[in-house]
Amino acid sequence: MDVAIKDLNPIIQLLMVMTLFSLLPFVFCCMTSFLRFTIVFSMLKTAMGTQSVPPAMVLIGLALIMTLYTMSPVFQSMYEAGRVPYETNGDIVLTLQKGSEPLKEFMLKQTRQEDLAFFIEKTRKSVPETPEELTLWEVAPAYIISELKTSFEIGFIIFIPFIVLDLVVANILLALGMFMLSPTIVSLPFKLLIFIAVDGWSLIVKGLVESFN
Repeated sequence: MDVAIKDLNPIIQLLMVMTLFSLLPFVFCCMTSFLRFTIVFSMLKTAMGTQSVPPAMVLIGLALIMTLYTMSPVFQSMYEAGRVPYETNGDIVLTLQKGSEPLKEFMLKQTRQEDLAFFIEKTRKSVPETPEELTLWEVAPAYIISELKTSFEIGFIIFIPFIVLDLVVANILLALGMFMLSPTIVSLPFKLLIFIAVDGWSLIVKGLVESFN
């Protein structure tokens, strides 16, 4: 039975609002493009071999800004879809259902069919005929797994040139008999030089933005 929020006890209304706000960090971190940005940036920092540069807060801030940039059309659509039923009758249940539709559509575009099929089989006896029949909580786990796979694939591609450079430096040092000198320390300046020369940050950020369907 649908319950209008305006007819609920004020204390219950406050509890519902607090519950929704407590879920916002989870939704933002796991159901948006923030997941891919943070993983790829973290793997890039590991591949470069820099210990604390750039700081983790800078990478999280960059991921946050890029998430707001890529997700702004989705957030706007969520607001417009949820505003109408809320202003019409104050139905919080219908508002959440309609407001989550654009987010579910975004996640479906990034989700692999095999991951989605697995979770559908575990929760339903029959396959839904249309994507509209799927719930947000059926799409979310499939989206997270698909994003993890995609992020690690991108991270693997980023790792390759840095690993090759480490191997080349290590072989040169071995040939020169410099066994006590760490190859990582020697290769780090060359990594930074090559990364700057190809405008690495711009390439990676642009590639990540364009990777979303």
